[in-house]
Amino acid sequence: MLLSLLCLPLKAQLVPTPLPLDARLNEQVIMLPAGDGLRETLETTVFRPAGPGPFPLLLMNHGKQAGPARLQQRERFIYMATEFVRRGYAVMLPMRAGFARSTGAYRDFGCDMLGNAQGQARDMLAALAYARRQSWVDPQRIVVAGQSYGGMAALALATRVVPGVRGVLNFSGGLRVDMPGCDWQAALAKSFATMGAYNHIPSLWLYGANDSYFGPALARRLFRSFTGSGGQAQLVAYGPFKRDAHLTLGSRDGVAVWLPATERFLQKIGMPVRQVYRVADASSPPATHFAPQDDIAAVPYLEEQGRAAYRDFLEKTAPRAFALSASGAWGWAEEGESPDVRALASCQRRSSVPCQLYSVDESVVWPVAGASASAAGGAQ
Repeated sequence: MLLSLLCLPLKAQLVPTPLPLDARLNEQVIMLPAGDGLRETLETTVFRPAGPGPFPLLLMNHGKQAGPARLQQRERFIYMATEFVRRGYAVMLPMRAGFARSTGAYRDFGCDMLGNAQGQARDMLAALAYARRQSWVDPQRIVVAGQSYGGMAALALATRVVPGVRGVLNFSGGLRVDMPGCDWQAALAKSFATMGAYNHIPSLWLYGANDSYFGPALARRLFRSFTGSGGQAQLVAYGPFKRDAHLTLGSRDGVAVWLPATERFLQKIGMPVRQVYRVADASSPPATHFAPQDDIAAVPYLEEQGRAAYRDFLEKTAPRAFALSASGAWGWAEEGESPDVRALASCQRRSSVPCQLYSVDESVVWPVAGASASAAGGAQ
């Protein structure tokens, strides 16, 4: 899941912000054939190194956010994709049927957890079949990964013998179903036991101590159910991560948590781990020292509500960004991908004049040359 918090003036609305394609990773979006008779298409993000390949493949699978699947944005997991492209992998991330711009209907089997997992795994198999036909994919070196519901779906895929798939990465895998008469934790444990009994592909599991969906006791229960039935798995139970370990994979700072164990697992299953491509880190505007970051009175243009928002912003975790404009509009974003782009878009939706970044992470980036004009302008 991707954490995306945007704040807008007046009555704020959480409006998704389309992010630009990342040229550093040769990002592109394709519509991949799937479903019965290949009549459906899956909106799929592809990242890959420069050159013809063939490259080892990471097939990554998303979770499900609250609300209708159709309203869920295209997922990218940009920090994970960056690390794998650096190691020479192509990365594919399909949105499953009914999600985002993928056609077809979202498959929901209620409290039947095994049915849910298998239903989602169907699209993963279609993505793998497509990938194996591409000249830039090495069909013998494939890793399948998933976060949250996607992690559970990846384990369902591992009940099959899939040519070329050497391992599965399960990041906080599972599914919570709040409905009358559903003991979702017991149903989840039962489905994991079944998947363990039919497991064919080794897996690495990573769960954090403060995961808001699958806490340590439940993670251990699922692991015991899976391995107790014969499943091949290694559990890495790490400590708390920021406000919610369920979002570790979507955080820039989460790389230090999941990458070391992932590299060890990849090496164990014969997949590459050495960095062979240079991918520059995303650029950030330089600090200007216009004012101390915690000097709320120094922030130009804002009225009382905007200054209160900036005060709240100072309590947010990095990566983070705050933007404003001469109209008095403002917007902020924290965590997830490209908070600077999201903060600017949040501000611009309520501003008739261009917005600029004021603060990024721990620095003020507002132009010093605008100090006099800013002070004279006041709030509008």
